[in-house]
Amino acid sequence: MRGIYTRISRMAMLGLMIAAPSLLFAKDRTELQVGAVISLTGQNARGGTGMHEGMQTAVKIYNERQSKYRVRLITVDDESAPAKVIAGIAQLSSQKVLAIAGGATSDLVAPAASTANKVDMVYITSGGTSEEFVQQGYRNFFRINNTFGYVKAMTGLFEQMGVKKLSVVYSTQKSTYELARDVTKVMEEIGVEVELHPFDPAIRDFKPVVNKVKLLDKPDVINVLGYENDYIGFLRAARILKPNVEAIVGVWQIANAKMASEFPDLVQHISGTEMLPYPVQFTDDEGIAFEKAFKELFNNKSPDYLNEYGYVQTILLIEAIERAAEKGDLSTKAISHEMRQTDRVTLTGRVVFEDNGDNPYFMPNIGQHQNGKVVLVYPDEASNGEMVKPGVPW
Repeated sequence: MRGIYTRISRMAMLGLMIAAPSLLFAKDRTELQVGAVISLTGQNARGGTGMHEGMQTAVKIYNERQSKYRVRLITVDDESAPAKVIAGIAQLSSQKVLAIAGGATSDLVAPAASTANKVDMVYITSGGTSEEFVQQGYRNFFRINNTFGYVKAMTGLFEQMGVKKLSVVYSTQKSTYELARDVTKVMEEIGVEVELHPFDPAIRDFKPVVNKVKLLDKPDVINVLGYENDYIGFLRAARILKPNVEAIVGVWQIANAKMASEFPDLVQHISGTEMLPYPVQFTDDEGIAFEKAFKELFNNKSPDYLNEYGYVQTILLIEAIERAAEKGDLSTKAISHEMRQTDRVTLTGRVVFEDNGDNPYFMPNIGQHQNGKVVLVYPDEASNGEMVKPGVPW
């Protein structure tokens, strides 16, 4: 625990002199401090680092605008540990940051949201999709994505494919459990037979699960709800046992550039939720500016959906803070009010924050790995290619 406080203290010492509560002055521009508590190390480092790169891109783009404000991002690495999330938010609150962005996964967002509520701080995330966060009555909690959007994307694809029998293989973690429950409900309501197969997050050998699905379920499609390591383990077992299915469809952390480059043979023709094709193709002004700034910051690397999520959550937060500053009130109540005035099309679609902080318009696309690329195959209005069937790597 001492290490995290040391890092935060060092960052605090780098700050400029406070001229007014939460306001610093940088030459002729008023500087606004925004905090980030995110996983840069530990088991969630892949997701957290990707989001943080997007956060940095949002700050770069905003600061290059002609504005009388300048944003300073103060980041705390929560090391994928809930206790350090709590410590990080408490420390940033004492440093008088205006609001906080962060949260790589739901198990980290839970303590973050609770602590932010206790210290009266606006908190926004793209990593906490569990339904519990919008049922707690937190007035300063906001998120751009949710379980409902992911369910809507996957079940929409299954319905379009005409699936009659579905096997859902899911991690027992909170977010994936909720996804499995909600996918099952939607599919059974339209007459699809669903078989459920929960697995412990510590599982390493998926062959018994795959064999059960292959021999007993005999589904049209397998829906795997987990995280990066889960997909790798499941697909390795599936490639050995080769269940006869039309497709294998995952959720987050599978249809992305990292999987395409590191496990090309394993993920060939596998699908999952995704916002962007790979290589990325932006046609709108904001997307083009985002890609340009991102590549400038990160050695010409192409952005992915995690970067996009981090960017969107942060730029919306900064814009709300700017509106509050223009009205001369940078209190948490004022920033929270401005967040609820948000209604604009972003890189992840339209974002509006309802009274509980949720975004009812979120729905990702479905991407499929095709020969080193990720092609968007659903919905039709977002697609840039056709789905290859069977959607399996064998």
